[in-house]
Amino acid sequence: MRHFPKHLLDFITVDNDSRLSYLQPVHILCIRSVPALGINLPAALIAPEHLPHWLHQQANRIRIKALRMVHHAGIGHTGGDLSSADILSTLYLAILSIDPEEPASPSRDRFIMSKGHCSGAFYSTLAARGFFRASMLDTYMDPLSALNGHPDRNKLPGVEANTGPLGHGLPIGVGCALASRITGIGYRTFVLTGDGELQEGSNWEACMCAANYDLDTLTVIVDQNRIQQGDFTEKTIRMDPLPEKFRAFGFATEEIDGHNHAALLTRFRSLPIEPGKPSCIIANTVKGKGVSFAENKPEWHHGVPNAEQLSAAIAELSVILENSDEVSA
Repeated sequence: MRHFPKHLLDFITVDNDSRLSYLQPVHILCIRSVPALGINLPAALIAPEHLPHWLHQQANRIRIKALRMVHHAGIGHTGGDLSSADILSTLYLAILSIDPEEPASPSRDRFIMSKGHCSGAFYSTLAARGFFRASMLDTYMDPLSALNGHPDRNKLPGVEANTGPLGHGLPIGVGCALASRITGIGYRTFVLTGDGELQEGSNWEACMCAANYDLDTLTVIVDQNRIQQGDFTEKTIRMDPLPEKFRAFGFATEEIDGHNHAALLTRFRSLPIEPGKPSCIIANTVKGKGVSFAENKPEWHHGVPNAEQLSAAIAELSVILENSDEVSA
């Protein structure tokens, strides 16, 4: 019988800051007794009524690790890491049909991190799901590290596409969805984009193609934090009304709170939104979510925390981890 790999247990149970510990030894025994293949960790181990709260805690762990990585590297995209963590934790820990021990399985769901510049949160999530040891996060952007500033599918398992140049992820996702149909395998494709990224015209060409082929296994998730490099999106190139734009391009579209894990779970478990149409989920988020001095601040699109700010952010997120009783972030 195959079991969860040790590096997945390391991510969940080991951290230099003891305040971040969540699972107790009894939970470790449960983990070791559950086969990894085909089972999503939270769904297998966490009671349904506690799952949103558990995902909220894991998202904050992802945030803390991403902050540490950006501080270590002296460069990164903190604001988007923090805004996307709830979406990533929900997808990877509760929704995606993936197996870290068989990362190239033909039947796996595909996830494209189109906003590849937010690699801190993405790598932290991949480590949380067991694709590589959490200790590798300490090498973020080091010379010769596999953890580049932008994801590279040739260097890390779990990365489906090289992204970073904006507007490329959705066209790749359309190709994946078409391949799913042609091969008859039927896997699902999820693409996470930024809202500022949608100013790239290649996204809308891809949308036309997806609607033309009725790709209802494709889901686009927009991390709508309303800030891009330099300013707010609406002060740069207006995106509103974004839902109407996607509907006009043939997508079944819904807006949700991108930090509410219960809402994210409900929506992701009920796809497609409309049979025969690609889905678009516009997740309303806050840039810099969870760190008060970074929230909704354009300068934190690519701000780097100094040592004092890092300590303050970790303390703030740790308080949330310890004291939060609500079921969503």
